[in-house]
Amino acid sequence: PYTTLFRSSTTNGLPVTSIGTNAFSFCTSLSSVTIPGSVTNIEDAAFYCCTSLAGVTIPDSVTGIGYATFFHCINLSRATIGSSVATIGNCAFYGCTSLDGVEIPISVTHIGDAAFSFCTSLTSITIPPTVIRIGSGAFSSCTSLTNVTIPSSITRIEDETFSTCSSLPSIAIPASVTNIGNSAFYSCLGLSALTIPESVTGIGEYAFYQCIGLTDVNISANVASIGDMAFAYCHNLSSIDRKS
Repeated sequence: PYTTLFRSSTTNGLPVTSIGTNAFSFCTSLSSVTIPGSVTNIEDAAFYCCTSLAGVTIPDSVTGIGYATFFHCINLSRATIGSSVATIGNCAFYGCTSLDGVEIPISVTHIGDAAFSFCTSLTSITIPPTVIRIGSGAFSSCTSLTNVTIPSSITRIEDETFSTCSSLPSIAIPASVTNIGNSAFYSCLGLSALTIPESVTGIGEYAFYQCIGLTDVNISANVASIGDMAFAYCHNLSSIDRKS
């Protein structure tokens, strides 16, 4: 394995400001990388399938992490996200199976679709109050996730957001949420505590399908629609309390 250090300037004296699309994709022996503070943009799939990359620090100068930037970096256990990053792109950390902790700074407003999907070592995540959208499948198949904080800035739990998070024991859905998308908590086998706030008006198809740990559910009278198979195969569900 080898290390890449970006020089603060190129041969013509100009600083490195951007890392291009697929710049280091499939560099499977790359073990570490140092990104200088002159970089403001990391393009799509820049470190795609760098399977030996163990850690990365994204400097405060960077404002966005592109599509599939660290896709399938299976040995990436540590990721430090700089304080200016506003967007974490679709599939940015998809399949980073060794990633066991990441702090999302308050600069972030959007977390893309499947951004942390299949991060199977991730145990806890706090989403800051600046985030206004968590993408579809953003944390799907994070099978070790036991703790997640959803801020009151979120108005919808998108489709498959936490699907197959099989170790998640409970979830606090904030009162700002009006809709729970299709398969949002599909097959969250360990989910045993659930209160759906009065703000929610719709629960999507397969939303809590096969949540076999659920025993009791409180549903507000404001819920106008419950989708097909929403609570199917919840074998231990013994009571549903619909509040008037």
